[in-house]
Amino acid sequence: MQAIDMKKLILNVLFLTASCLCAACGGSSDTPEPAPVDPTPTDENLDPQQPAKTNAMKVYVHYMPWFVSPQSSGVWNHWTMSGNPLAVDQSNFASHYHPLTGAYASNDEAILDYQCLLMKYAGIEGVMVDWYGTQQKNDYPQNETNTRALLKAVEKAQLKMAIVYEDATLDGLSDKQGQARSDMRHLQSYYFKSDSYTKVGDKPLLMCFGPQQLTTAAGWDYAFGALNTKPQFVVLNGFSSRANAQGEFLWVNPNPDYSKANTFDTYIAGAMPGFWDVYKQFGQGNGYTTYDREDGALFQRQLNAAKASGLDLLQISTWNDYGEGTIVEPTKEFGYQYLKMLQQFCGVSYAQSHLELVYRWYVQRVAHPKDQRVSRAYTYLNALQPLKAEVLIEELEKI
Repeated sequence: MQAIDMKKLILNVLFLTASCLCAACGGSSDTPEPAPVDPTPTDENLDPQQPAKTNAMKVYVHYMPWFVSPQSSGVWNHWTMSGNPLAVDQSNFASHYHPLTGAYASNDEAILDYQCLLMKYAGIEGVMVDWYGTQQKNDYPQNETNTRALLKAVEKAQLKMAIVYEDATLDGLSDKQGQARSDMRHLQSYYFKSDSYTKVGDKPLLMCFGPQQLTTAAGWDYAFGALNTKPQFVVLNGFSSRANAQGEFLWVNPNPDYSKANTFDTYIAGAMPGFWDVYKQFGQGNGYTTYDREDGALFQRQLNAAKASGLDLLQISTWNDYGEGTIVEPTKEFGYQYLKMLQQFCGVSYAQSHLELVYRWYVQRVAHPKDQRVSRAYTYLNALQPLKAEVLIEELEKI
């Protein structure tokens, strides 16, 4: 792929043998949890709504904003290796999985609205976005453009967003601290001020996939010196000694270990559906250990472990890292399986039929982009009025 996947530099560390955690749902009770009660919006109130949930844990998905297509940018990237054109038979498609929508561009408004609606009806709180900074090289500028587009969609759906800073992009720079400071200033100007940006208390949540390049507390103090409010800084598990961090987050691990969670102010649980990369297949090294999805059993164990941890936040790794095969968004291979599991985990009152309705809306959004019924149906879906949306979608399907 054109942009180097910075995670490849340290994934081997994360796949070292971890202590097995005997996962169980967070206790049992003779009293069943109450069914969630959603707002009952009317035509006079079409503001975005969020579903009621019986599980207080806030679920986020790790999101990759790096996909481009010829329709958006004139080239392919991240769907194939090295920007090569996608073959007619898709034999060079850089994943074992294929999105239900087909290959997409990460700045496509229709895709972003579709993804945000899926998240809403699955009970997902928001996205934790891979962010490569502001350097004008590689595909970093395109990633930033795509992330800004995602923020607009998140704001429209009234979901949440947090940034996961890839400080590995500082590699080779003579002034790493200066570039990091510039990147922080940019985050403050364009992201932290958003009402949709995730806060811990009154601090913006900033995550770092590492640190890998800026590895001293003094370096991060200098970078954060550009900010009016220092962030709640949460780094990759095992890396907090490299920064003045307030917490850690778990990454892909078959046996998540929460034994150190209570030693940090903020600890973010992790759950993955599986791991099956294509690096060796496409000549990008030997790849990493494969973890079979076990038809959802691995994901369920990890969700159970996260719930048993009693933590406030959970990051799903990932929404759409197709190259590493950690996707939970709907695909042609497993459909809506993982979003259905999240509906049950979060305790929302929606089902697969609602996820399918969102996909039907997307199909009509592509087919009839200027039809006012498309935007009206989105408004209904966003306001948790799926029955009214379905009436309009059915009309569009008859055209």
